Amino acid sequence: MCGITGFWNFRADESAESLRDRISRMTNSMFRRGPDSGGIRIDTKAGLALGHRRLSIIDLSSAGHQPMATADGRFVICYNGEVYNHLTLRAELESLGIRFRGHSDTETLLHGCALLGVEETVKRLTGMFAFAFLDNRERRLTLVRDRMGVKPLYWGKRDNLLIFGSELKPLTLHGEWHMDINREAVAGLMDTCYIPAPLSIYEGIHKLRPGHLLEIRADGSLREHCWWDPLEVLVHGRQNRLQGDEHEMIDRLDDLLRDAVKSRMVADVPLGAFLSGGVDSSTVAALMQIQSDRPIKTFSIGFEEEGYNEAPFAKAVAGHLGTDHTEEYMTAGQAMGIIPQLASFYDEPFADSSQLPTYLLSRLTRKHVTTALSGDGGDEIFCGYTRYFDCAAAYGKSNRPLWQRSLILSAAALPEEKLNRLARLLPAAVRPSHMAARIKNFAARFTDPAAFYRASCLRHWQDPASLVIGAKVPQLTCVEASLNRIIPDILALVQFIDTVNYLPDDILVKVDRASMAVSLEARVPLLDHRIYEFVQSLPAGMLTRGGESKYPLRRVLYRYVPRDLIERPKMGFGVPIDHWLRGPLREWAESLLEPDRLRREGYLEPDVVCPILQKHLAGEDYQYWLWDVIMFQAWLEHQRLPADTVDAPLAVVYAA
Repeated sequence: MCGITGFWNFRADESAESLRDRISRMTNSMFRRGPDSGGIRIDTKAGLALGHRRLSIIDLSSAGHQPMATADGRFVICYNGEVYNHLTLRAELESLGIRFRGHSDTETLLHGCALLGVEETVKRLTGMFAFAFLDNRERRLTLVRDRMGVKPLYWGKRDNLLIFGSELKPLTLHGEWHMDINREAVAGLMDTCYIPAPLSIYEGIHKLRPGHLLEIRADGSLREHCWWDPLEVLVHGRQNRLQGDEHEMIDRLDDLLRDAVKSRMVADVPLGAFLSGGVDSSTVAALMQIQSDRPIKTFSIGFEEEGYNEAPFAKAVAGHLGTDHTEEYMTAGQAMGIIPQLASFYDEPFADSSQLPTYLLSRLTRKHVTTALSGDGGDEIFCGYTRYFDCAAAYGKSNRPLWQRSLILSAAALPEEKLNRLARLLPAAVRPSHMAARIKNFAARFTDPAAFYRASCLRHWQDPASLVIGAKVPQLTCVEASLNRIIPDILALVQFIDTVNYLPDDILVKVDRASMAVSLEARVPLLDHRIYEFVQSLPAGMLTRGGESKYPLRRVLYRYVPRDLIERPKMGFGVPIDHWLRGPLREWAESLLEPDRLRREGYLEPDVVCPILQKHLAGEDYQYWLWDVIMFQAWLEHQRLPADTVDAPLAVVYAA
């Protein structure tokens, strides 16, 4: 696991010294992603520089050093990730005459892209990856991101400059790109607690979307292309549903899960697993243990607050499986000591409060191992969130008499400004807050289940545009009316929306940044694309058979872990932010949300924020709304500090 960065000055008017200084500063800002070694490659004639920080997992020798070039220097790769089936591809390449120097997956990927082409190669890969591949002869740079979006990749192009990286931090350190805050991205944060792709917090800097590649030529021209489309996979699976015996399907899923887990257990460093005691992490741990000749290492975090502590459940599962289990209980004081530091781990504001326990779990795990398997992705792939069922039930009850539907739809068609003016005609005692947003959200119940899901289950602030000064709310990927026709089943629809939005932009961001903050590689076997493709072909209704979420995954798990150790109400991986904001975090929160401060900064409307804070302090629960605002304010404050960089040695290669 590593960090990559680079830039291309299309004018090629910089000295070698200038290129080296820039790329060195950018590369070393990602020291925590790759503390073991680093390298840079500079091509003065082209104005191009690549940088890499390495966390050694496979092939710890110098043969795995990056940026890596072919012997003739034509092709160069700068790669972050793990390809679990690279030995299969390597055998094919060897049969075609390629001779390898080491045994790293980097070298396999380099020669595969050189010989077969980038797109043909990545379609054969099973793994998580983000990389830059350079063809010096064609003067073409290709940026690629994996299917599910496990590994991050940012990029931006302005005038005669292209910059990219695994994080935003190196991009801010290039020196020739003024980083203006993207107000639309801030509105997106207030809408859903994360910044949706392809936006980033900075104007002109984009997230490369999962399953996409971006080709850049020396003349500055760009071509973005989707090489793997989850919607196409879903449609194909539904048109070719599996037939036959359910037991055989569960056997097939068991085999796929075993293989996904086993392939992710290959490492030349100590390895373990996160374990919460829930369905997903327990399945991963169970399949690890049955394929290991010694007790695997498992890790869990506990909290003293009732309702937030999963540690006893994890311990019970670990005891049954016979793992070498480590747990750590965090006091409120210890946890809250970390909260003000969260902004330093995330290059852009991020407000999923489970970021805290994820970081604490990663920190505990890194004391013992370098790589850990996680159960993330199980809820999205196997339909596990309670909100899916709540949304389906609420949407089904949204029918009203025709005259009421007509009235609501007519009102929703009016401009928001006009609706808000009409609202002001009502007495204050009965005047609804955010009337325009409420009417439009309610109208969506009749016409657009995708919009209904976003409004009723995903949205935090009802009207983010009124909160963020000068902003509009961004559209989420695939949340559009046409999706309702393609996926008429509302459970499958909302599950898909989360798979292409919430999963890559929230869950995987959280895990990547929290684990990389402590130089831990996190692997996610449930997001093996073969599992996703298989699940789409299961018979209709099988994921929720008998009203039970994740039905096929549970059937696999119960082969290894007794049902009574798993069956319990679903518990989120969170912390009691609501109580802490009224107690130990109150002074910090009030300082960040002080009205005059908000007015000076000019991003958030204090007349909207401050009443919500007062309502929460008075006992109402607005923790999610406030956490979005607080995390933005904390990030904004962190930006005023000097950049967090490390002066570490880098191996320098100058292109011929």
